[in-house]
Amino acid sequence: MYKLIGILLFIPMTILFATETQNIPKQEKAANKTRTNPLVYDRTVAAGMDEVYKNVFTSLENNSYFVIFEPNLGKNLSRSAKRWGEDYNKNKLDSIRSMVFCSAWYANKMSNIDPSMLALCPLRITLYSKDNSTHILFVRPGKVAATSKAYKVAKELEDDVIRTIEIAISNL
Repeated sequence: MYKLIGILLFIPMTILFATETQNIPKQEKAANKTRTNPLVYDRTVAAGMDEVYKNVFTSLENNSYFVIFEPNLGKNLSRSAKRWGEDYNKNKLDSIRSMVFCSAWYANKMSNIDPSMLALCPLRITLYSKDNSTHILFVRPGKVAATSKAYKVAKELEDDVIRTIEIAISNL
């Protein structure tokens, strides 16, 4: 009986993972081997938070993405350090910051095709630093919209934001 339950639990997970990678192009599958989560763009840069943050911010603004909010998550979390005790910042991250940004053009294009994909608006980039390296994290809109009629627009948006980030870090 336990074997049957195990098989029944395993099969849906196998189908889920097979379905997840089924629509990913072969080149992207190869690139995913180095990432821990294919749904998230994760780029590490050998530079401090202030420099990386400034370059990414400027690159977004120069490419028609407007940063509308800049939460300093590390600062907000540090207010709870005493209350959380040893559970606070176990990874010893130096800094956590985020940029909430938008492209009105992409938001309009997306809403014309599939208004439910407005859940992607505004977009967000999160950065964290540790030991003079900074990670840039971005949830991939093309993955979120994989089953939407707006997939092509979401993928175009994803590629453009990643291109914008790559421009920013090429100047470091």
